[in-house]
Amino acid sequence: MKKGVVQWLLMFALVAVIVPGAAYVRDMKQAYARVQGASRSVSSPFGEIEYTHGGAGIPVLVIHGGGGGFDQGQILAQAVLGEEFHWVTPSRFGYLGSAMPEGATWDEQAHAYAHLLDHLGLERVAVLALSQGGASAFLFAVLYPERVSSLSCLSCGAAHSTEELQAEADQKGKMLAAIFSYDLPYWAVSKAFRQQFMGLMGADKDVVASLTPGQLEIVTQVIDYMNPVAPRAAGATFDNQARLPGERVADITAPVLIVHAKDDTLQLYHNAEFAAANIPGAELLSFETGGHLLMAIEQDPIRNAVQDFISSHASPAGSAP
Repeated sequence: MKKGVVQWLLMFALVAVIVPGAAYVRDMKQAYARVQGASRSVSSPFGEIEYTHGGAGIPVLVIHGGGGGFDQGQILAQAVLGEEFHWVTPSRFGYLGSAMPEGATWDEQAHAYAHLLDHLGLERVAVLALSQGGASAFLFAVLYPERVSSLSCLSCGAAHSTEELQAEADQKGKMLAAIFSYDLPYWAVSKAFRQQFMGLMGADKDVVASLTPGQLEIVTQVIDYMNPVAPRAAGATFDNQARLPGERVADITAPVLIVHAKDDTLQLYHNAEFAAANIPGAELLSFETGGHLLMAIEQDPIRNAVQDFISSHASPAGSAP
């Protein structure tokens, strides 16, 4: 009897190891296949710049957040812009097929955007940025005012805060960067502890619990599309270490729309308040709840606000080849 029980326990343990292992191998195979060959690239003084583009209409440079790449940019473009705009989605430094220059800065990332737009024949664009993509977006507007018709920032980082909550947010950023080091840890944590991982991404328990099926679908896609993380690790590390633009945002002359949730625990609401207070004429669209999952939770009002903002400030520009 005991021998039979032990055999069953051993079989159960073996299955418990094999099944997740098989799922991991399957998911990684699909993830790598999804990003390989799905983009274009252009050589630049900053190394290869990976990008995709689609849609038609007003050109928009879409800048992804932490843990992203061109594929996260595509999710953002589809969620907020649709096919009514001509979106360009580069992978930032160290993400997927884009190079990670030694000693890189946000200023250099902004110069890389300009190089990409030159390659595409786009003189002037609207800019849409998410989360940690905000730093280079702000500086692109500072360094190339003549090329930015408008700047829309969703849950973006702008300036460090001295609030106690900032230490907690920084710790979450460090934990995310650590998980992002290798494919297996990220895959395992994001699968086995999905709700807790959403909390690490900047949403409290109430926000996570209130997600509708449609909202959960968007959040799930964002999380799953961070796989594979190994080719994004250098970019995530840079994101976590580079300095936010701070007072330099005051030099922005383009029209700016700031969209942020007051309960965001990853990019604190302080960022929105700072940007709105220091950028001349900036507009602030705030939400009481939504955390750092705001794009998914308030998709319709954000989509309408951003599209109207971009359209109202658009100017003629070239189109990509």
